[in-house]
Amino acid sequence: MKRYINGLILLALSSLVACDKKLNLDPAQDIREELALNTDANVKLVLLGAYDALALDGMFGGNTLRDAELMGADGEIRWVGTYEGPRDVFNHAMIAENNDAENMWVDAYKAINICNNVLDALAVVNEADRDQVKGEASFVRAMAYFQLVRFYAQGYEAGGNNTQAGVPIVLRPTRMIDESNLVSRNSVEECYAQILEDLNTAKSLLPDDNGVQAGKYTATALLARVYLQMGRFAEARDHAHEVIESGLYSLLPAYADLWNNEDNTAEDIFAVQISNQDFDESTMVIFYSIPDYGGRDGDIEVNQTHLDLYEADDARLALHYEGYGAWRTGKWRDQYKNEPVIRLAEMYLIRAECNARLGTSTGASVDDDYNAIHTRAGLQPKTGVSLDDILYERRLELAHEGHRIHDVKRLKGSVDGLSYDDPTLVYPIPAREIQANKNLVQNAGY
Repeated sequence: MKRYINGLILLALSSLVACDKKLNLDPAQDIREELALNTDANVKLVLLGAYDALALDGMFGGNTLRDAELMGADGEIRWVGTYEGPRDVFNHAMIAENNDAENMWVDAYKAINICNNVLDALAVVNEADRDQVKGEASFVRAMAYFQLVRFYAQGYEAGGNNTQAGVPIVLRPTRMIDESNLVSRNSVEECYAQILEDLNTAKSLLPDDNGVQAGKYTATALLARVYLQMGRFAEARDHAHEVIESGLYSLLPAYADLWNNEDNTAEDIFAVQISNQDFDESTMVIFYSIPDYGGRDGDIEVNQTHLDLYEADDARLALHYEGYGAWRTGKWRDQYKNEPVIRLAEMYLIRAECNARLGTSTGASVDDDYNAIHTRAGLQPKTGVSLDDILYERRLELAHEGHRIHDVKRLKGSVDGLSYDDPTLVYPIPAREIQANKNLVQNAGY
Protein backbone atom coordinates (compact mmCIF):
# COMPACT_ATOMS: atom_id res chain seq x y z
CA MET A 1 0.00 0.00 0.00
CA LYS A 2 1.41 3.36 -0.98
CA ARG A 3 1.39 6.04 1.67
CA TYR A 4 -0.50 9.07 0.41
CA ILE A 5 -0.40 12.57 1.86
CA ASN A 6 -3.58 14.53 2.51
CA GLY A 7 -1.95 17.76 1.39
CA LEU A 8 -1.25 16.26 -2.02
CA ILE A 9 -4.83 15.12 -2.29
CA LEU A 10 -6.10 18.61 -1.53
CA LEU A 11 -3.67 20.07 -4.01
CA ALA A 12 -4.94 17.69 -6.67
CA LEU A 13 -8.53 18.53 -5.80
CA SER A 14 -7.82 22.23 -6.15
CA SER A 15 -6.33 21.68 -9.61
CA LEU A 16 -9.51 19.97 -10.74
CA VAL A 17 -11.57 23.10 -10.12
CA ALA A 18 -8.98 25.73 -11.08
CA CYS A 19 -9.84 28.34 -13.70
CA ASP A 20 -8.74 31.83 -14.70
CA LYS A 21 -10.58 33.37 -11.74
CA LYS A 22 -9.20 33.69 -8.25
CA LEU A 23 -9.67 30.38 -6.40
CA ASN A 24 -11.14 30.68 -2.90
CA LEU A 25 -10.21 27.59 -0.92
CA ASP A 26 -11.77 26.53 2.35
CA PRO A 27 -9.38 25.47 5.11
CA ALA A 28 -8.05 21.96 4.47
CA GLN A 29 -9.97 20.47 7.38
CA ASP A 30 -13.21 22.05 6.11
CA ILE A 31 -13.09 21.10 2.43
CA ARG A 32 -16.68 21.15 1.18
CA GLU A 33 -18.50 17.92 0.36
CA GLU A 34 -19.68 19.31 -2.98
CA LEU A 35 -16.02 19.85 -3.92
CA ALA A 36 -14.59 16.60 -2.56
CA LEU A 37 -17.29 14.17 -3.73
CA ASN A 38 -18.83 15.66 -6.85
CA THR A 39 -16.87 13.90 -9.61
CA ASP A 40 -15.41 10.53 -10.42
CA ALA A 41 -11.86 11.88 -10.17
CA ASN A 42 -12.47 13.59 -6.86
CA VAL A 43 -14.01 10.52 -5.22
CA LYS A 44 -11.01 8.47 -6.30
CA LEU A 45 -8.69 11.06 -4.75
CA VAL A 46 -10.69 10.92 -1.51
CA LEU A 47 -10.28 7.13 -1.59
CA LEU A 48 -6.51 7.66 -1.61
CA GLY A 49 -7.07 9.70 1.55
CA ALA A 50 -8.53 6.58 3.18
CA TYR A 51 -5.26 4.75 2.56
CA ASP A 52 -3.39 7.72 3.95
CA ALA A 53 -5.52 7.65 7.11
CA LEU A 54 -4.85 3.94 7.49
CA ALA A 55 -1.14 4.77 7.43
CA LEU A 56 -1.30 7.41 10.18
CA ASP A 57 0.87 6.79 13.24
CA GLY A 58 -2.09 5.70 15.36
CA MET A 59 -2.71 2.88 12.88
CA PHE A 60 -0.32 1.19 10.47
CA GLY A 61 2.10 4.07 10.53
CA GLY A 62 3.41 1.96 13.37
CA ASN A 63 1.68 2.36 16.72
CA THR A 64 -0.87 -0.40 16.25
CA LEU A 65 1.98 -2.81 15.49
CA ARG A 66 4.32 -1.48 18.18
CA ASP A 67 1.72 -1.57 20.96
CA ALA A 68 0.68 -5.14 20.16
CA GLU A 69 4.27 -6.13 20.85
CA LEU A 70 4.64 -3.95 23.97
CA MET A 71 1.41 -5.24 25.46
CA GLY A 72 2.52 -8.82 24.83
CA ALA A 73 6.19 -8.29 25.73
CA ASP A 74 6.31 -10.85 28.56
CA GLY A 75 9.97 -10.14 29.28
CA GLU A 76 11.12 -10.52 25.67
CA ILE A 77 11.30 -6.81 24.85
CA ARG A 78 11.55 -3.77 27.08
CA TRP A 79 10.36 -0.19 26.81
CA VAL A 80 13.00 2.24 28.09
CA GLY A 81 11.75 5.44 26.47
CA THR A 82 10.28 8.51 28.11
CA TYR A 83 6.92 8.66 26.29
CA GLU A 84 4.10 7.95 28.73
CA GLY A 85 1.66 6.40 26.26
CA PRO A 86 3.70 3.38 25.16
CA ARG A 87 5.28 3.08 28.62
CA ASP A 88 1.85 2.58 30.18
CA VAL A 89 0.91 0.09 27.45
CA PHE A 90 4.06 -1.87 28.26
CA ASN A 91 3.40 -1.72 32.02
CA HIS A 92 -0.29 -2.63 31.64
CA ALA A 93 -1.07 0.61 33.47
CA MET A 94 -3.08 2.60 30.94
CA ILE A 95 -5.60 5.23 31.94
CA ALA A 96 -8.53 6.48 29.89
CA GLU A 97 -6.49 9.55 28.88
CA ASN A 98 -3.72 7.42 27.35
CA ASN A 99 -2.51 9.11 24.14
CA ASP A 100 -1.95 5.86 22.29
CA ALA A 101 -5.51 4.72 22.96
CA GLU A 102 -6.85 8.06 21.76
CA ASN A 103 -4.67 8.19 18.64
CA MET A 104 -5.64 4.74 17.44
CA TRP A 105 -9.35 5.43 17.96
CA VAL A 106 -9.22 8.80 16.19
CA ASP A 107 -7.10 7.61 13.26
CA ALA A 108 -9.16 4.43 12.75
CA TYR A 109 -12.46 6.28 12.70
CA LYS A 110 -10.96 8.90 10.39
CA ALA A 111 -10.20 6.12 7.90
CA ILE A 112 -13.67 4.64 8.41
CA ASN A 113 -15.41 7.97 7.85
CA ILE A 114 -13.48 8.60 4.64
CA CYS A 115 -14.52 5.15 3.41
CA ASN A 116 -18.13 5.85 4.35
CA ASN A 117 -18.03 9.07 2.34
CA VAL A 118 -16.59 7.27 -0.67
CA LEU A 119 -19.19 4.51 -0.46
CA ASP A 120 -21.94 7.10 -0.19
CA ALA A 121 -20.72 8.80 -3.37
CA LEU A 122 -20.43 5.73 -5.62
CA ALA A 123 -23.14 7.06 -7.94
CA VAL A 124 -20.75 9.66 -9.37
CA VAL A 125 -17.96 7.13 -9.98
CA ASN A 126 -17.59 5.89 -13.55
CA GLU A 127 -19.57 2.68 -13.82
CA ALA A 128 -16.56 0.75 -15.10
CA ASP A 129 -14.60 1.60 -11.94
CA ARG A 130 -17.41 1.56 -9.39
CA ASP A 131 -16.86 -2.00 -8.18
CA GLN A 132 -13.16 -1.43 -7.65
CA VAL A 133 -13.72 1.79 -5.70
CA LYS A 134 -16.34 0.06 -3.55
CA GLY A 135 -14.02 -2.89 -2.98
CA GLU A 136 -11.08 -0.76 -1.91
CA ALA A 137 -13.15 1.36 0.48
CA SER A 138 -14.68 -1.80 1.97
CA PHE A 139 -11.22 -3.29 2.49
CA VAL A 140 -9.81 -0.22 4.24
CA ARG A 141 -12.87 0.01 6.49
CA ALA A 142 -12.53 -3.66 7.44
CA MET A 143 -8.83 -3.21 8.19
CA ALA A 144 -9.62 -0.34 10.56
CA TYR A 145 -12.45 -2.15 12.34
CA PHE A 146 -10.37 -5.29 12.80
CA GLN A 147 -7.72 -3.35 14.67
CA LEU A 148 -10.32 -1.48 16.73
CA VAL A 149 -12.19 -4.55 17.92
CA ARG A 150 -9.01 -6.43 18.79
CA PHE A 151 -7.64 -3.60 20.94
CA TYR A 152 -10.76 -2.10 22.54
CA ALA A 153 -12.75 -5.27 23.27
CA GLN A 154 -12.32 -8.63 24.89
CA GLY A 155 -11.27 -11.28 22.38
CA TYR A 156 -13.56 -13.25 20.12
CA GLU A 157 -14.50 -16.57 21.73
CA ALA A 158 -14.82 -19.37 19.19
CA GLY A 159 -18.19 -21.04 19.64
CA GLY A 160 -19.46 -18.30 21.99
CA ASN A 161 -22.18 -15.77 21.41
CA ASN A 162 -19.69 -12.90 21.76
CA THR A 163 -22.13 -10.40 23.19
CA GLN A 164 -19.30 -8.54 24.96
CA ALA A 165 -19.01 -4.88 24.01
CA GLY A 166 -17.05 -4.21 20.86
CA VAL A 167 -16.77 -0.81 19.16
CA PRO A 168 -19.41 1.36 17.48
CA ILE A 169 -20.16 0.33 13.90
CA VAL A 170 -20.67 3.47 11.84
CA LEU A 171 -21.56 2.86 8.20
CA ARG A 172 -22.79 6.30 7.14
CA PRO A 173 -20.71 9.46 6.69
CA THR A 174 -20.38 11.73 9.71
CA ARG A 175 -20.60 15.28 8.37
CA MET A 176 -22.00 17.15 11.33
CA ILE A 177 -22.35 16.43 15.03
CA ASP A 178 -25.83 15.95 16.47
CA GLU A 179 -27.75 13.41 18.58
CA SER A 180 -27.55 10.83 15.78
CA ASN A 181 -23.78 10.68 16.27
CA LEU A 182 -24.08 9.52 19.88
CA VAL A 183 -23.65 5.90 18.94
CA SER A 184 -23.43 2.91 21.26
CA ARG A 185 -20.94 0.06 21.18
CA ASN A 186 -21.89 -2.91 19.04
CA SER A 187 -21.15 -6.41 20.22
CA VAL A 188 -17.94 -8.20 19.29
CA GLU A 189 -20.04 -10.62 17.22
CA GLU A 190 -21.54 -7.73 15.26
CA CYS A 191 -18.13 -6.18 14.70
CA TYR A 192 -16.67 -9.37 13.27
CA ALA A 193 -19.76 -9.89 11.11
CA GLN A 194 -19.25 -6.41 9.62
CA ILE A 195 -15.54 -7.03 9.05
CA LEU A 196 -16.31 -10.28 7.21
CA GLU A 197 -19.03 -8.61 5.15
CA ASP A 198 -16.70 -5.82 4.07
CA LEU A 199 -13.84 -8.19 3.25
CA ASN A 200 -16.03 -10.57 1.28
CA THR A 201 -17.37 -7.58 -0.64
CA ALA A 202 -13.82 -6.45 -1.34
CA LYS A 203 -12.74 -9.92 -2.40
CA SER A 204 -15.65 -10.23 -4.83
CA LEU A 205 -15.13 -6.82 -6.46
CA LEU A 206 -11.39 -6.19 -6.60
CA PRO A 207 -9.05 -7.23 -9.42
CA ASP A 208 -6.51 -9.94 -8.71
CA ASP A 209 -3.63 -7.48 -8.89
CA ASN A 210 -4.16 -3.80 -8.07
CA GLY A 211 -0.64 -2.47 -7.81
CA VAL A 212 0.14 -0.87 -4.48
CA GLN A 213 -3.54 -0.66 -3.53
CA ALA A 214 -5.72 -3.46 -2.19
CA GLY A 215 -6.59 -6.26 -4.60
CA LYS A 216 -8.59 -9.48 -4.38
CA TYR A 217 -5.84 -11.41 -2.65
CA THR A 218 -5.08 -8.62 -0.20
CA ALA A 219 -8.66 -9.01 1.02
CA THR A 220 -8.34 -12.80 0.92
CA ALA A 221 -5.20 -12.69 3.07
CA LEU A 222 -6.88 -10.47 5.64
CA LEU A 223 -9.85 -12.84 5.67
CA ALA A 224 -7.46 -15.67 6.52
CA ARG A 225 -6.10 -13.62 9.43
CA VAL A 226 -9.57 -12.69 10.69
CA TYR A 227 -10.89 -16.25 10.49
CA LEU A 228 -7.82 -17.48 12.39
CA GLN A 229 -8.50 -14.93 15.15
CA MET A 230 -12.08 -16.22 15.31
CA GLY A 231 -11.00 -19.86 15.56
CA ARG A 232 -12.75 -20.70 12.27
CA PHE A 233 -9.91 -22.84 11.06
CA ALA A 234 -11.38 -24.31 7.86
CA GLU A 235 -12.12 -20.85 6.49
CA ALA A 236 -8.72 -19.52 7.60
CA ARG A 237 -6.97 -22.47 5.92
CA ASP A 238 -8.90 -22.12 2.67
CA HIS A 239 -8.33 -18.38 2.35
CA ALA A 240 -4.61 -18.74 3.09
CA HIS A 241 -4.51 -21.50 0.48
CA GLU A 242 -6.11 -19.20 -2.10
CA VAL A 243 -3.45 -16.57 -1.55
CA ILE A 244 -0.59 -19.06 -1.76
CA GLU A 245 -1.98 -20.63 -4.93
CA SER A 246 -2.67 -17.27 -6.59
CA GLY A 247 0.90 -17.14 -7.86
CA LEU A 248 1.10 -13.41 -7.21
CA TYR A 249 3.53 -13.72 -4.31
CA SER A 250 6.57 -15.81 -3.49
CA LEU A 251 8.81 -16.39 -0.49
CA LEU A 252 12.14 -14.60 -0.71
CA PRO A 253 15.14 -16.93 -0.41
CA ALA A 254 16.86 -14.72 2.19
CA TYR A 255 14.97 -13.59 5.28
CA ALA A 256 17.03 -10.42 5.69
CA ASP A 257 15.93 -9.23 2.23
CA LEU A 258 12.36 -8.75 3.49
CA TRP A 259 13.25 -5.69 5.51
CA ASN A 260 14.33 -2.08 5.02
CA ASN A 261 13.24 -1.85 1.39
CA GLU A 262 12.01 1.14 -0.57
CA ASP A 263 9.52 -0.99 -2.54
CA ASN A 264 7.37 -4.03 -1.89
CA THR A 265 9.09 -7.39 -2.22
CA ALA A 266 7.59 -10.45 -3.90
CA GLU A 267 6.52 -11.64 -0.44
CA ASP A 268 4.61 -8.51 0.59
CA ILE A 269 0.85 -8.86 0.27
CA PHE A 270 0.13 -5.54 1.97
CA ALA A 271 2.69 -2.96 3.03
CA VAL A 272 2.86 0.67 4.03
CA GLN A 273 5.54 2.39 1.99
CA ILE A 274 7.17 5.47 3.39
CA SER A 275 9.58 7.71 1.51
CA ASN A 276 11.60 10.74 2.48
CA GLN A 277 8.90 12.84 0.82
CA ASP A 278 6.43 11.97 3.59
CA PHE A 279 5.57 14.29 6.46
CA ASP A 280 5.61 11.43 8.94
CA GLU A 281 8.03 8.58 9.47
CA SER A 282 7.44 5.02 10.52
CA THR A 283 6.93 4.95 14.27
CA MET A 284 8.29 1.40 14.22
CA VAL A 285 11.64 2.82 13.10
CA ILE A 286 11.37 5.80 15.44
CA PHE A 287 10.99 3.60 18.53
CA TYR A 288 12.70 0.33 17.56
CA SER A 289 15.75 1.84 15.86
CA ILE A 290 18.58 4.07 17.04
CA PRO A 291 19.87 7.49 15.86
CA ASP A 292 22.51 5.87 13.64
CA TYR A 293 19.71 4.72 11.32
CA GLY A 294 17.15 7.48 11.86
CA GLY A 295 15.47 6.26 15.05
CA ARG A 296 15.07 8.00 18.38
CA ASP A 297 17.11 6.83 21.35
CA GLY A 298 16.48 3.10 21.14
CA ASP A 299 13.22 3.13 23.11
CA ILE A 300 12.53 -0.59 22.60
CA GLU A 301 15.22 -3.10 23.52
CA VAL A 302 15.22 -6.82 22.74
CA ASN A 303 15.99 -8.89 25.81
CA GLN A 304 18.11 -12.01 25.95
CA THR A 305 14.96 -13.93 26.84
CA HIS A 306 13.76 -13.38 23.30
CA LEU A 307 17.10 -14.07 21.63
CA ASP A 308 17.32 -17.40 23.47
CA LEU A 309 14.20 -18.59 21.61
CA TYR A 310 16.21 -19.00 18.39
CA GLU A 311 18.64 -21.68 17.33
CA ALA A 312 22.16 -20.36 16.95
CA ASP A 313 22.19 -20.48 13.14
CA ASP A 314 18.68 -19.06 12.64
CA ALA A 315 18.72 -16.22 10.09
CA ARG A 316 16.03 -14.49 12.11
CA LEU A 317 18.34 -14.31 15.10
CA ALA A 318 21.09 -12.92 12.87
CA LEU A 319 18.82 -10.03 11.89
CA HIS A 320 19.16 -8.61 15.43
CA TYR A 321 22.01 -6.21 16.07
CA GLU A 322 23.66 -4.41 18.98
CA GLY A 323 23.38 -0.65 19.27
CA TYR A 324 23.28 1.93 22.05
CA GLY A 325 24.08 -0.71 24.64
CA ALA A 326 21.27 -3.16 23.83
CA TRP A 327 20.01 -5.64 21.26
CA ARG A 328 17.66 -4.39 18.52
CA THR A 329 15.54 -5.98 15.83
CA GLY A 330 16.78 -5.25 12.34
CA LYS A 331 13.26 -5.42 10.91
CA TRP A 332 12.62 -1.78 11.69
CA ARG A 333 16.15 -0.43 11.40
CA ASP A 334 16.25 2.04 8.51
CA GLN A 335 14.44 5.33 8.12
CA TYR A 336 12.04 5.85 5.18
CA LYS A 337 11.59 2.19 4.31
CA ASN A 338 8.37 0.28 3.82
CA GLU A 339 6.46 -1.51 6.57
CA PRO A 340 5.30 -5.02 5.67
CA VAL A 341 1.87 -5.61 7.24
CA ILE A 342 0.82 -8.93 5.66
CA ARG A 343 3.44 -11.32 4.27
CA LEU A 344 3.13 -14.59 2.38
CA ALA A 345 4.99 -16.41 5.16
CA GLU A 346 2.02 -15.75 7.44
CA MET A 347 -0.26 -17.50 4.93
CA TYR A 348 1.95 -20.61 4.97
CA LEU A 349 1.87 -20.66 8.76
CA ILE A 350 -1.91 -20.16 8.86
CA ARG A 351 -2.43 -23.03 6.41
CA ALA A 352 -0.05 -25.24 8.36
CA GLU A 353 -1.69 -24.45 11.70
CA CYS A 354 -5.21 -25.03 10.43
CA ASN A 355 -4.30 -28.25 8.63
CA ALA A 356 -2.66 -29.47 11.85
CA ARG A 357 -5.73 -28.62 13.92
CA LEU A 358 -8.16 -30.17 11.44
CA GLY A 359 -6.10 -33.21 10.45
CA THR A 360 -6.17 -32.15 6.80
CA SER A 361 -3.57 -31.48 4.13
CA THR A 362 -5.22 -28.83 1.97
CA GLY A 363 -2.66 -27.49 -0.48
CA ALA A 364 0.32 -29.16 1.15
CA SER A 365 1.28 -31.31 4.09
CA VAL A 366 1.80 -29.71 7.48
CA ASP A 367 5.47 -30.63 7.28
CA ASP A 368 5.91 -28.98 3.87
CA ASP A 369 4.29 -25.69 4.84
CA TYR A 370 6.21 -25.53 8.10
CA ASN A 371 9.51 -26.34 6.41
CA ALA A 372 9.00 -23.71 3.72
CA ILE A 373 9.41 -21.16 6.51
CA HIS A 374 11.76 -23.11 8.78
CA THR A 375 14.36 -23.92 6.13
CA ARG A 376 14.25 -20.41 4.69
CA ALA A 377 15.63 -19.36 8.09
CA GLY A 378 18.63 -21.63 7.43
CA LEU A 379 17.44 -24.50 9.65
CA GLN A 380 17.22 -28.22 8.95
CA PRO A 381 13.80 -29.56 7.87
CA LYS A 382 11.64 -31.44 10.35
CA THR A 383 9.28 -34.36 9.99
CA GLY A 384 6.24 -35.09 12.12
CA VAL A 385 5.67 -31.38 12.76
CA SER A 386 3.26 -30.74 15.64
CA LEU A 387 0.86 -27.88 16.33
CA ASP A 388 3.25 -26.66 19.02
CA ASP A 389 6.07 -26.61 16.46
CA ILE A 390 3.98 -24.43 14.15
CA LEU A 391 2.97 -21.99 16.86
CA TYR A 392 6.58 -21.69 17.96
CA GLU A 393 7.68 -21.08 14.37
CA ARG A 394 5.01 -18.40 14.03
CA ARG A 395 6.33 -16.71 17.16
CA LEU A 396 9.83 -16.50 15.68
CA GLU A 397 8.90 -15.70 12.09
CA LEU A 398 6.45 -12.89 12.94
CA ALA A 399 8.25 -11.47 15.98
CA HIS A 400 8.15 -7.67 16.32
CA GLU A 401 5.48 -7.36 13.58
CA GLY A 402 2.38 -6.61 15.64
CA HIS A 403 0.99 -10.11 16.21
CA ARG A 404 2.04 -10.94 19.75
CA ILE A 405 -0.84 -9.83 21.99
CA HIS A 406 -3.42 -11.02 19.47
CA ASP A 407 -1.87 -14.49 19.42
CA VAL A 408 -1.77 -14.56 23.22
CA LYS A 409 -5.48 -13.81 23.28
CA ARG A 410 -6.61 -16.27 20.61
CA LEU A 411 -4.48 -19.03 22.12
CA LYS A 412 -5.74 -18.20 25.63
CA GLY A 413 -2.25 -17.70 26.97
CA SER A 414 -0.84 -15.27 29.48
CA VAL A 415 1.57 -12.37 29.48
CA ASP A 416 3.48 -10.89 32.42
CA GLY A 417 1.43 -13.10 34.73
CA LEU A 418 -1.88 -11.79 33.34
CA SER A 419 -4.48 -14.06 31.80
CA TYR A 420 -5.40 -13.44 28.16
CA ASP A 421 -8.75 -11.95 29.25
CA ASP A 422 -7.37 -9.62 31.93
CA PRO A 423 -9.00 -6.16 31.62
CA THR A 424 -5.59 -4.47 31.50
CA LEU A 425 -4.92 -6.20 28.16
CA VAL A 426 -7.78 -4.22 26.61
CA TYR A 427 -7.46 -0.56 25.66
CA PRO A 428 -9.70 1.97 27.41
CA ILE A 429 -12.30 3.79 25.37
CA PRO A 430 -10.63 7.24 25.14
CA ALA A 431 -11.77 9.62 27.88
CA ARG A 432 -12.63 12.35 25.38
CA GLU A 433 -15.03 9.95 23.62
CA ILE A 434 -16.72 8.98 26.88
CA GLN A 435 -17.13 12.65 27.80
CA ALA A 436 -18.56 13.58 24.40
CA ASN A 437 -20.88 10.59 23.98
CA LYS A 438 -23.20 9.62 26.81
CA ASN A 439 -24.02 6.30 25.09
CA LEU A 440 -20.48 4.90 25.20
CA VAL A 441 -19.72 2.49 28.03
CA GLN A 442 -16.15 2.34 29.34
CA ASN A 443 -14.20 -0.93 29.54
CA ALA A 444 -13.78 -2.62 32.90
CA GLY A 445 -11.03 -1.22 35.11
CA TYR A 446 -10.89 2.29 33.64
